[in-house]
Amino acid sequence: MIITEKHSQILLQAEELFASKGYEATTVRDIAEAAGVNLAMISYYFGSKEKLLEALFKERMTAARHKVEAIVKNDSLEPFQKMEIVIDEYVKKVSDKQSFHKILLSEQVINKNTVVLKLLKELKMDYARLLGDVITEGQRRKIFKKDIDVILLQTTMAGTVLNMLISKENYREFNNLKKLSDAAFEELLYNNLRKHLKQIFKAILGYES
Repeated sequence: MIITEKHSQILLQAEELFASKGYEATTVRDIAEAAGVNLAMISYYFGSKEKLLEALFKERMTAARHKVEAIVKNDSLEPFQKMEIVIDEYVKKVSDKQSFHKILLSEQVINKNTVVLKLLKELKMDYARLLGDVITEGQRRKIFKKDIDVILLQTTMAGTVLNMLISKENYREFNNLKKLSDAAFEELLYNNLRKHLKQIFKAILGYES
């Protein structure tokens, strides 16, 4: 399907509504009104609310996969540079697409849409294989330790960032950051997340700069 401006607008508004109201509470009429289109257009593009959700996941996840693949296949980068950029990109992706990642968390808990769950599993496996390729390269060059659990390393990154997404106000209160503007707080938080994850990865991989 050719992605038009209206198509993208419908997905964007659906994303915001699913994140704020919840998937079940959001109606196709809500989405149509927010996107400034009629109901027939949503039916034409997607067929149903469930198919719209699936299209949203496919679009967001395909873009994320392509970015990671490009980093991993960049031969001008050293193995740990690749890991650092993967961390930077993942944190940026969650920061930029907070609504989508709230939906992602919700869908994994609800565990209803089999197509979405299959897409999520495929993405996680692709990420693991790509990280595994970088780790294998680092081990071959005797930069990384031998015994690395790729799935646990991947889970450490995703779990840390996604948990912070839903717990960031706790971080703000605990660290007395309420006086910061929202923009300044978000920048500080996600910069600290990047540094924290890079320190963890260095410790696990056995990398010394």
